[in-house]
Formats: sequence, C-alpha cells, structure tokens
Amino acid sequence: MGLFDKLRNEFIDIIEWTDNTGDTMIWKFPRYQNEIKNGAQLTVRESQLAVLVDEGKIADVFHPGRYELSTANIPLLSTIRGWKYGFNSPFKVDVYFINTKEFLNQRWGTANPIMMRDPEFGPIRIRAFGNYCFKINAEDPKKFLLTVVGTNAQFSTENVSDQLRNFVITKFSDHVAESKIAALDMAGNLNEYSESLAQSLSADFEYYGLKLTKFLVENISLPEEVEKALDQRTSMGILGSGNVGQLNMNPYVQMQMGKSLEASAENPGGGGAGANAMGMGLGFGMAQQMTQQMNQMQQHPMQQQPQGATVAPPPIPQAPSYFVAVNGQQQGPFSAAQLQQMAQQGQFSPNSLVWTQGMAGWVAASTVQALANVFAQTPPPVPPAL
Repeated sequence: MGLFDKLRNEFIDIIEWTDNTGDTMIWKFPRYQNEIKNGAQLTVRESQLAVLVDEGKIADVFHPGRYELSTANIPLLSTIRGWKYGFNSPFKVDVYFINTKEFLNQRWGTANPIMMRDPEFGPIRIRAFGNYCFKINAEDPKKFLLTVVGTNAQFSTENVSDQLRNFVITKFSDHVAESKIAALDMAGNLNEYSESLAQSLSADFEYYGLKLTKFLVENISLPEEVEKALDQRTSMGILGSGNVGQLNMNPYVQMQMGKSLEASAENPGGGGAGANAMGMGLGFGMAQQMTQQMNQMQQHPMQQQPQGATVAPPPIPQAPSYFVAVNGQQQGPFSAAQLQQMAQQGQFSPNSLVWTQGMAGWVAASTVQALANVFAQTPPPVPPAL
C-alpha cells in the first residue's frame, strides 16, 4: 500500500456497508491496520448489525442507525483498553457487519437413497428434496460470529450450507422412519412433514446462532423400479372399471392393442406391413378370446367348497340321439341302442339318412363314426331253408 492510500485510510471516518451479493452473511470492514479514528461515523442500515471486536473480544453491538464512535458510545471498549484520556489517537478494532436479512431458497436433497420399511412394498429406498430459509439471530449475533465465523473477513451461505444440509438429511431420515407412513401416502403429508421437521431442526440452527424461518419438503420419490411397478398397477386398475364385482377387460385390451400399434409403427422392419397386420390380428383375436373366457368365468364362478367337504363329480355326459329319415319323413330321435335294435329288425340300414345336433345336414348312417358299432353287431341275414 502506498503512502497516499495509507493516509486516505487513516483519515476516512465513514464506516458503512452495502451488500450487492445476496448471499454474504458476515463482512469485515477493511481498514489499514484496523485503525479506527476517534469520532468516526458508523452507518448501520436496516437488516444489518455492526459488531466491534477488540483483541478477540466483542466490545459492542450496533443496531440500525448512525453512530459516532467515541468513548461515550463504546464504554466497554474504554474499559478494556483502560485509556484515561479518551481516543485522541486511532485505536485498533475489527468492525464486522452482520446481515440479518432472510436467506431464501436454500436447497437440500438426499445425496444417497434412504432405506425404509414400507407397510405395502416392504424395504424400499426413497429420495427427497426441498428448500429452507434462515437468517442470523439478531437477538444474539455474538453466537454466530464467535462460534462459526471466527476471523473470516467474509462469510457467505455457501460456507455453512453443507453443515446445515447434514442436519436436514439426518432429521428427515429419522422422521420418515418413525412416521411409518406408506410411500403412496407421503405426497399427501408433505405439509405435515415440513412443519414437524421445522420444529425439530430449530434447536440445531439455534446452536449456531441461526433461526430457521421456513422449511419445505417439495418431493419424495421412489426408485425407478418401484415407479414402473406402480405404473403397471395403475394401468391394470382400469380392469375394475366395469360393474361391481366384475372385471372389464375391454378397456385393457384396447389399451394393449394401442401399444401394439405404436410398437409396430416404430418397427417397420419387423417383417413388413403384412406380418405386422397378421400379428396384430392374432393378438386381437387372442385378446377377444381371453375377454370372453374372463366374462364366462365371472358369470359362472366356481363354488368354493368348505374345507373337508366332499366334492360331487360332474354329471355323466349323455349319448347323442339321432333322427332317421323314413319315406321322406323324420322319425326319432333314437339312441344308438335303439338304432341297433332297428337294424336287427331290418328297419335301419347303413344307407339310411340320419341327423343329430352339430351336423350340417342329413348323411348316410355308414358315414357316421359313432354308428359303426350299430352295424358291426348286426347278424347276417338268415339263410333260406333247405
């Protein structure tokens, strides 16, 4: 420092600070060899405090206003120095300006996932983030200055944010584990989390001479795998959009078909348009068949038998019966046993026309596989008498 700068600093008698950073918490007034002239003018603006420190001891704290630094204003400093003749010569003292405004939007977040036991999913990992606001406690600024700042000439929120963030993460992890709220219900309890954590963290902030003015939990997120499972569950939730007690498969089938169409459009080289159309057609048919089966199961649900009860066998299937065309008119229906008896009596032959349920039309009896035994057991014609 040159001679002119030294003389200029010695004769300057206005001590003030205007903050243009937005995140500075403590700022030390620069003075050559820390020499303050007797009668210097100290200006403290709103949202500021000025602290005079002499040889590591706080001499006085000045609130917003304009002051003349003299023995009348600093009796404690006069006692420390023990000067009998006032401050006729410069005295050495550190002047710290303390920013008492509120520091907003301080971000916090979980660097690593937090393990917790969810009542629905079991052990899971969650992440969370949010923000908080704080300020220096203007009622006791000495604590922050002596405990945290020390002799730093300039102290910003960045210097203390890591420590405060550790407080937040520790308390948040403990609070989430103790609350035992299901992961799916956390979004509906963010305000309760925020208020409870703000009260719990207040003591940690006060330990350093700070005040926590606002604390917010913005989001609690689940691992990607769990989120995918929830998305699938949500998609399947439309199955319950039918009548009470029934599953409506149609919306689900339509949704899956839409996904298939989208996948086919994104994969034009997967066998050509014909193959894609054929695949979609088969898929649509299978989906319709599955829908019909589901509906049939709902309309005819299986009766659950009580434990230990005897299950009755299903009824024995009935043998098919046949109609027979005789002289242009249908007769019957006749069972296979009756047809066999008619064949023995010569009233029924392999060329007789028959029909039963499931046939498209009248056919010769010899072409019906089920009637093969009827003619096999028919005795041959009686030979004529000798």
